Amino acid sequence: MTRIIFFIVVLFIALNGFAQEVDKDRVIQFSGLVVTEGPSGEPTPLPYTSIAIKGTSRGTVSDVYGFFSFVALAGDTVVFSRIGFRTVEKVIPDSLLIDRYSWQQIMTENDYLLPEAVILPWPSREHFKFDFLAIDISDELRAKADENLAANVLNELRYTIPVDGGETYSLEFQKQQQEYIYAGQFKPQNIFNPIAWKQFIDAWRRGDFKKKKTK
Repeated sequence: MTRIIFFIVVLFIALNGFAQEVDKDRVIQFSGLVVTEGPSGEPTPLPYTSIAIKGTSRGTVSDVYGFFSFVALAGDTVVFSRIGFRTVEKVIPDSLLIDRYSWQQIMTENDYLLPEAVILPWPSREHFKFDFLAIDISDELRAKADENLAANVLNELRYTIPVDGGETYSLEFQKQQQEYIYAGQFKPQNIFNPIAWKQFIDAWRRGDFKKKKTK
């Protein structure tokens, strides 16, 4: 009888350890909301917060409403980070009874106090005054400036000057946000959108699709 009880206890411990090991590998749908303190002290959604699983490249970014949702494993450590806010870590419990876990993360601002720096193009006001009064603006330079600031020249520069790094990053970031919003579903098609057709016809009438002449 003692051997039977001992065998049952050992079997129970082994099964319990096996169950705990399986729970650690369980897939969890981790969803929630990222908020911060608003002007009046009320919770305000915090968009574009980076949410990643520590030590991996898996994660997502909160949308414009602060909402996020992605797949994780029980026991993973999730890192919430955003520029200007303190980084927070959250461990997904490995003792969940269901495969879904919701969480609301509150982010607090991280203030950086930098010393004041004053950059002057001249050593003193006297040097600036001397150089400023010595400037000779001829009629040729004034005419060239007026030519460069003409409306048709500025309008042409809008389409010929390439975007800088900030604009490129902003466009790419918006593209990624759209992919996250419509993840797992079909994106809406504008072929049946009357507003999109009106915008296309107006752009065609304005000649936006014509090839710009280069000088």
